[in-house]
Amino acid sequence: MVPAVTGGDGTTRQVTLDWGPVEVREIGERREPAPVLVFLHEGLGAAAHWKDFPDAIAAATGLPAIVYSRYGYGRSGPAPLPRPVSYMHVEGQEVLPALLEALEIRRPILVGHSDGASIALIHAALPDSDPLALVLEAPHVFVEELSLAGIRDAKAAYESGGLRDALARWHDDVEGAFRGWNDIWLNPDFRAWNIEGVLKMIRCPILQIQGRDDAYGTAAQLQSIEAESGGPVQTLLLDDCGHAPHRDRRAATEEAMTAFIRRVTA
Repeated sequence: MVPAVTGGDGTTRQVTLDWGPVEVREIGERREPAPVLVFLHEGLGAAAHWKDFPDAIAAATGLPAIVYSRYGYGRSGPAPLPRPVSYMHVEGQEVLPALLEALEIRRPILVGHSDGASIALIHAALPDSDPLALVLEAPHVFVEELSLAGIRDAKAAYESGGLRDALARWHDDVEGAFRGWNDIWLNPDFRAWNIEGVLKMIRCPILQIQGRDDAYGTAAQLQSIEAESGGPVQTLLLDDCGHAPHRDRRAATEEAMTAFIRRVTA
């Protein structure tokens, strides 16, 4: 069992939805009508994998935050495998709305990384969705060959044992977490996955951040969001930065996120 994570003011708890238990960590006190930051992790991440980054953003902005693990990750319940091509749509259109309702969160600021960023975009495009803003790290809106090459490299690293050992500290079921992500991305049917068509439905402000050395995507992803989104988009490309700006260039990422969140909540 992965140990419970102690954050700024508590440990994780389980919130039960129709699909089973969800690991949730709450940071700070809710104060209506202040929005809540909701952190959505990457394809191999979990609530604990963010470490103290959500605490830092919550402290810098004065806002409460929710950090959760999707099904199949961290200490949440299992996800049915193999995942379908539509798995991110299921998360954005079904699971996330149910979690927000259970936690009584309205008009959140969604902070998503990689798969989590794509899920945030899918959710924000729903007709009855009303996020205050989106903060996206390394979002995917279509599949690039660079992404698939990086995912094939991750498979080799996992099967050699090194990546598996690194991931085991974050997940109760490390095999399910890895295979659920890696297998569907490398499934030939996934090559046609594309969410560019829903971007025009998004009306809220977006901050998107990506490293110029990202092994899982190029700036073409950000350019598509800038061109197609129905709301204002701010873009930050960081030098000397890979797929995780909040780890690779933490200070610059914190500064950009904090300034953006303060502006949209002013």
